[in-house]
Amino acid sequence: MQLFYNPTINDTQTSFVFDKEESKHIIKVLRKKEGDILHVTNGLGFLFTTEITIASDNKCTVKIVSFKKQDAPKFHLHLAVAPTKMNERYEWFLEKTTEIGVQEITPIICEHSERKVIKTDRFQKILESAMKQSLHYYLPKFNEPITFKDFLKKEHCGQKFVAHCEETDKKSLKNELISNEDVTILIGPEGDFSVKEIQQAIAANFIPVSLGATRLRTETAAVVACHSVVFRNED
Repeated sequence: MQLFYNPTINDTQTSFVFDKEESKHIIKVLRKKEGDILHVTNGLGFLFTTEITIASDNKCTVKIVSFKKQDAPKFHLHLAVAPTKMNERYEWFLEKTTEIGVQEITPIICEHSERKVIKTDRFQKILESAMKQSLHYYLPKFNEPITFKDFLKKEHCGQKFVAHCEETDKKSLKNELISNEDVTILIGPEGDFSVKEIQQAIAANFIPVSLGATRLRTETAAVVACHSVVFRNED
């Protein structure tokens, strides 16, 4: 099944018109015609089955044949991950964690962060593409970048963890996770969190954890953490 994404389609409509760019892609590139079926999600859990009624490359119009809503996960996974020096690595992390099942992502700017400028629009497109490719109907929420200090000031429900590489007393993430609990996990930059930041996180009731015996890159650590949470919550 090929999945299309549009955030404006909803369950009160009987028909829908794609914008010019998407219409051109559907009609000119994919060579879809009147009567063909398209599957569309709005990223809010809905899957719409639609039929093309007007095969225009300017305003491809469809009628909504049916729709269903997928149940939301019983947990909410929020990954707060420092930007990587190379954008490609952060994009890889966004793609893979979307495929696995993350619900929310926040770039955090830390003391050791080498990159402080974030391509929000580009990253949003990565999330949308990964959602469609993996046939998810929920689009992860991508927040604006925030400093580590300011992130800690916000309210975070459920379990809270900070993953770091310092040789201190840490628990194993996989042993601490509880099913059907909201989870927030902090992942630092290539230079790791500073000792001061780790102390600040602990003071904010984040539990220091290890993701395994080996030292992981930022993007790999985020994927491992995401998979651990999702795997723990599998039925």
